[in-house]
Amino acid sequence: MPQLVLELNGQRRVLEPGRSYTIGRDPNSDLTFDDARVSWRHATISFTGAAWQLDDHGSTNGTFAGGTRTLHVQLFPGSVVNLGNPENGPRLSFSAPAAAPAAPAEAAGSIHEATTRRVTPGAPQPWAAQPQPPVQQPAAQQAPAQQPPVQQRWDAPTPQPGFPQQQSFPGEPGEFRTGPQHAPVPQQAHPGQAAPAPGLGNPTMVRSLTAGMRTIRIGRALDNDIVVSDLQVSRHHAELRQLADGRWEIVDLGSHNGIFLNGQPVQRQLMGPQDRLTVGHSSFVLVGDQLQEFVDTGAVTFSAHHLTVEVDHKGGKKVLLNDVSFSVPEKSLVAVIGPSGSGKSTLLRALTGYRPADRGEVRYDGRNLYKQFAELRSRIGLVPQSEILHKELTVRSGLKYAARLRFPGDTEPAERERRIDEVLYELRLDKRADNRITALSGGQQKRVSVALELLTKPSLIFLDEPTSGLDPGMDREVMQTLRGLADDGRTVLVVTHSVAELALCDRLLVMAPGGSVAYFGPPAEALHFFGYETWADVFQAFENYPDHDWAGRYRGSVHYQEYSANVDAVAAQSAPNVHTQVRPPKPQSWGSQLWTLIRRYLAVIASDKGFIALSLLLPLVLGGVSTVIPDKCGLAACAGSGRNDVARMILLVVAFGACLSGSANSVRELIKERAIYERERATGLSRSAYLMSKIIVLGAISFVQGGLISAIAFKVRTLPAEGLIFTHSPALEMSIGVILLSFTSMMFGLAISSLVKTAEKTMPLLVMFAIVQMVMTGAIFQLFDKPGLEQLAWLMPARWGVAASGNTLDLAHISPVVAVRPPEQPPIDPLWDHSAGHMILNWIALIVLSTGLAFAIQRFQKRHEPDVMQKG
Repeated sequence: MPQLVLELNGQRRVLEPGRSYTIGRDPNSDLTFDDARVSWRHATISFTGAAWQLDDHGSTNGTFAGGTRTLHVQLFPGSVVNLGNPENGPRLSFSAPAAAPAAPAEAAGSIHEATTRRVTPGAPQPWAAQPQPPVQQPAAQQAPAQQPPVQQRWDAPTPQPGFPQQQSFPGEPGEFRTGPQHAPVPQQAHPGQAAPAPGLGNPTMVRSLTAGMRTIRIGRALDNDIVVSDLQVSRHHAELRQLADGRWEIVDLGSHNGIFLNGQPVQRQLMGPQDRLTVGHSSFVLVGDQLQEFVDTGAVTFSAHHLTVEVDHKGGKKVLLNDVSFSVPEKSLVAVIGPSGSGKSTLLRALTGYRPADRGEVRYDGRNLYKQFAELRSRIGLVPQSEILHKELTVRSGLKYAARLRFPGDTEPAERERRIDEVLYELRLDKRADNRITALSGGQQKRVSVALELLTKPSLIFLDEPTSGLDPGMDREVMQTLRGLADDGRTVLVVTHSVAELALCDRLLVMAPGGSVAYFGPPAEALHFFGYETWADVFQAFENYPDHDWAGRYRGSVHYQEYSANVDAVAAQSAPNVHTQVRPPKPQSWGSQLWTLIRRYLAVIASDKGFIALSLLLPLVLGGVSTVIPDKCGLAACAGSGRNDVARMILLVVAFGACLSGSANSVRELIKERAIYERERATGLSRSAYLMSKIIVLGAISFVQGGLISAIAFKVRTLPAEGLIFTHSPALEMSIGVILLSFTSMMFGLAISSLVKTAEKTMPLLVMFAIVQMVMTGAIFQLFDKPGLEQLAWLMPARWGVAASGNTLDLAHISPVVAVRPPEQPPIDPLWDHSAGHMILNWIALIVLSTGLAFAIQRFQKRHEPDVMQKG
């Protein structure tokens, strides 16, 4: 059984036929790559008994032999395989062991022939055909060079200081584990080769624009000219087209997340040599006769310059942030602490673009975040203090629905599942994937929220009070998780009140009352800077000396000169920011978002058995209450007198039950999901699709409840012989009024939920709404012919609901609300008139009220959205 030597980046490894070798980004792989084009579990190399073979496991970007994508490659000495890209993906070269002969023609000849030839079992093997000179041992094998640290799972042992972090395989000389892999780019350009684009570093890929090439298509699918391995990119995203005069034009092919030229979204635009085209996490620049690609892998700079936020307060201006400047090192963990009222949350919203500062700039890798928010928003993750996933769902289900909303509509389910599996493994949640989020510990629940943000591979992650309410052990667990995120190549900024684990951070930002910077630098030097022994003493000093110039003290320190002076020296725009950011595109179509939201909402309801039971019990009880009211004539006119005063009371109780059940379903729905909605809205969620999903699901529940109340209340009563519209079914047309009343009351509940700031306020408002409806039905006292009061009653759904059911009964005559002596005729409530026209009018009035409430709720919801999304 022959051995085979694998060569990669100057290192060699002898492959033994008695075992298989896994390839991928998974840290547990035998050959680990930190390259976005390589899948998590990309391929396996094994000896089949007749020959060595590489088997692709359905990788996203594929395996290439001789420039052709293939799932199975027969390996021989001289074979060359590229992972992820046929031209510049990680290159695996194979050769025979030093003691074994090999065919020179194979080693130096056609790569395509060497990598695609089939082997007949029992046939002589190529490496035994002709002698081969001994292989010269590379210098890297004799004196291994320091390699970049590999991606590690966070529960793996942490490398100790003083020990090399190069990973190797015990017992085999010259073995290796690859660090970050990038497309090879010549450091010295040969004649005719263009230099790399300025300010973007070395390109990940360089494509020559040969003569005659008229169109270059960019996308995630393998049939594109440039394949971008990024789930933010559509399968066929954009085309770069050469015009007749030689200039290039970029055209959006109907992508979900759009294309951006110099930070601005475009559909069709000329692209010049100095322009930067962005597709997902990749940027493209025309340099000479080359198209250079630069992938955002997380190594980006981030800085705030002279941020100032002011709000109107008692006829003047109150400063929430006062000239805040600092620069965050790439791939670092930064903590923000300070007393209450020091502007920490305001700073977080300014840094993420949720609420841009009134003056100053936030720069992401040198680019203005406020002006290019639509392009950069997918590079930034935000975990608010409140949970941003439905706790009733399992971990996997919650991430699955989030992935459907955030990834393009043409993303295959298998692609989403692979990304979810990667994130779960990275955060050590893979064994908890099928647990409900409510069953997890506080620290694990916070990791689930972080997992949601990691789906789109952000370079920056912001967290607001992630350790709030956690015990010290969970506090440490969360902070160690964030430390791992930073070590894995991201920049993490966390706002926290906890000071126990600040030593894990690279930088510490201390905010003083008034929103100014009191300190920015290493955490270990902070207490010494303030001259106190504990943080409690520091915060107490902030309170005891409110007029002290803490910001000025910091600016006069050596810490300022070392860590912030260079940032302050960069002048931000002095004019106030005009909040005219371009609203980000929606990653999904409106219909797709609606369908996903409906399915998620139904899954949440199905997981809450208590809500289902209550939703069924409530209309049964409310409908049953109406049956205990004694009557002699049912709901029809009594023989002889023609009157039935009890009918009015029965309809009053039925209407009250419909109002209460409908509004109770929805009065907490928007407020309890406010944090989820705000975050999803920033990622492109449609406001109208979100609201419509609530209306459809809750409306269906309200229809069922209204039908149950009607069926119970009207089934046991004597009704008129005929109806106005449905001649043989008077109970049906009476039930329509009750059902519409239940639906409209549900809309009122949503309106209440969109107005309040806390969930505790919903119950008092629900009680108030139900009582007001009962009074305004017109069944207790006369409302018609009462100027002002009658018009106010038109806004109450119960007024129209009672009238819609009373039309069938001729309630105006059999149960007038004004008592008179015979033979006087009582005044008639016009809405109760026994006519089909008035019944239809009452139905239409309930529909109009519901429609008006839907538009009002949309306006109310805007108040709870990031500023950048409020124009949509």
